[in-house]
Amino acid sequence: MAMGRESEVQGDLMVTWKEMPRSPGHVFYDRLQQLLADAGFDAFVEETCTPYYAPKMGAPSLPPGRYFRMHMIGYFEGLDSERGIVWRCSDSRSLGDFIRLGKRDNVPDHSWLSKTRSRLPHEVHKKVYAFVLKLVAEHGLVKGERLGVDGSTMEANAARSSNAVSPMFWSAAACAEHGCAVAKMSTSATSFMSPATISAF
Repeated sequence: MAMGRESEVQGDLMVTWKEMPRSPGHVFYDRLQQLLADAGFDAFVEETCTPYYAPKMGAPSLPPGRYFRMHMIGYFEGLDSERGIVWRCSDSRSLGDFIRLGKRDNVPDHSWLSKTRSRLPHEVHKKVYAFVLKLVAEHGLVKGERLGVDGSTMEANAARSSNAVSPMFWSAAACAEHGCAVAKMSTSATSFMSPATISAF
């Protein structure tokens, strides 16, 4: 399968942007989105993931930047399953904007998240999350000074009751914890880094 690349979202032919219902957005996701765009996040992710996709074979996949954005949402929203991430993104217009969906695009199915996670090795996840953490640390969205190690497991739970309110806090260690968990989700036990010093956005 060839790798799809992120491009500008095209407007609808018959309905103008002003006529479409729109969420007022979320200040945290809006600021993070701007940082990712300014830093060339999607181009970086596509370059990093290129070796794991066929040069030309079949229809292009969805952009891998969308995969990583959806897992960022999984961390921020306290979701521990890919089905839960898909449900949450489907339920929010502002999150649809964050993962760069067109107005007629559907949120990718949980099976796509699973297949993409299986395609990309642990090292790619670590590299992408290191890029994001460095970026947000430089712009004051994160502050981490100490790391601790703990052991835990990832539960497959897509119940709506597990959808927590998005936190206005982000720690370097906690995000790295989530990134490692994503990359190792297929194992029965995962090593986690506990939250470090947390700064409010």
